[in-house]
Amino acid sequence: MKIYVVGGAVRDELLGLPVKDRDYVVVGATPEDMERLGYQAVGKDFPVFLHPETHEEYALARTERKVARGYKGFTVHAAREVTLEQDLARRDLTINAIARDDEGRLIDPYGGQRDLRAGILRHVSQAFIEDPVRILRVARFAARFGFSIAPETMILMRHMVTEGEADALVPERVWQEFAKGLMESLPQRLFETLTACGLAAKLFPELDLAFDVDAQGRTTPANAATLLLIRGLNFAVRQLRSLEVRFALLAFAMRPANCAGARALAERMRVPVECRDALVLAARHGEAVRSANSASAAALLSLLEAGDALRRPERLRVLVDSCECADFGEWGRVEEPYPPRRLIDLVVSATNAVNAGAIARTLVVPNGADAGGPPKAGGEAIGAAIRTARLAAIQRVLDCP
Repeated sequence: MKIYVVGGAVRDELLGLPVKDRDYVVVGATPEDMERLGYQAVGKDFPVFLHPETHEEYALARTERKVARGYKGFTVHAAREVTLEQDLARRDLTINAIARDDEGRLIDPYGGQRDLRAGILRHVSQAFIEDPVRILRVARFAARFGFSIAPETMILMRHMVTEGEADALVPERVWQEFAKGLMESLPQRLFETLTACGLAAKLFPELDLAFDVDAQGRTTPANAATLLLIRGLNFAVRQLRSLEVRFALLAFAMRPANCAGARALAERMRVPVECRDALVLAARHGEAVRSANSASAAALLSLLEAGDALRRPERLRVLVDSCECADFGEWGRVEEPYPPRRLIDLVVSATNAVNAGAIARTLVVPNGADAGGPPKAGGEAIGAAIRTARLAAIQRVLDCP
């Protein structure tokens, strides 16, 4: 029995990057062997075991055979005779198909080190086409490392899209990879890759994405919507903005930006509710935030109400953050504080200072009052009075020089 470190841990070590998790492959063993050594079986689809002390994952070397469409359409064969090279052959990219033995020697049968040095993402074998999630993984690795994609790998990815293999993608796996790609340092590469292979048009047809490629292979946004998205994302990366903010920036690549399109995209991808709300708010009210400094008191109050800003201020904060990224990215400069944020913060403070309870008490007859006293105000009258007071407070902010 031999044990090897494989995959991302070896890759990141060779790149000089910190290693978060280590994956191990065990060659020449059976499940019974592992259990006798104290390992705990945890794999459902294939034999994976937890180390009795470190609790790290150890997988038996295995091969896979495609029997149906989709990422679950495989039969797995794990046996003592499966070699390390056979196990590495089923992996997605050459840079992920490198192993290291317990003496530190590298086993690299598919040229992963060569591709790491050249900065290329290249598939290991034709088996790449059997798992459509690999398209998204390639896009994510492009966004993480900035590597180029081997022409033959891009051909396979396009084939998977045109031949319908990518239709088997499930929303949960799409979101998992897409969200990771958004949080990488080069999210532009995520969208370039998905657009180039044709998958972007299937995943989010609501977005008006287009890129040009010059003779040197350099890719640039080909329309205003794509340029705004990419510049906004680049600013979000520099400012370490959250996933919700980065996802909300997709609203600015919709033409036209609309709530229905944002909801359709979020529901199809089954994104978390916080990301869905961020996208919908940006589509519906992004332009209102960006033009807040010329808005009326009524428009500003409507913006706060639409975003439920008085009860859930974090929703408005994400909306303003996304608009800041879009504007600063588009302007190519930073004005601190962001002009709409400065005004909106003042408006929120002024609105919160309105004592809604006190206003309600002045309009309600106390219990036990004489029947001949003033009539008890209804909820609509109280709400109108509170809104009038808030409008007056906002107007005072606007009237200040």
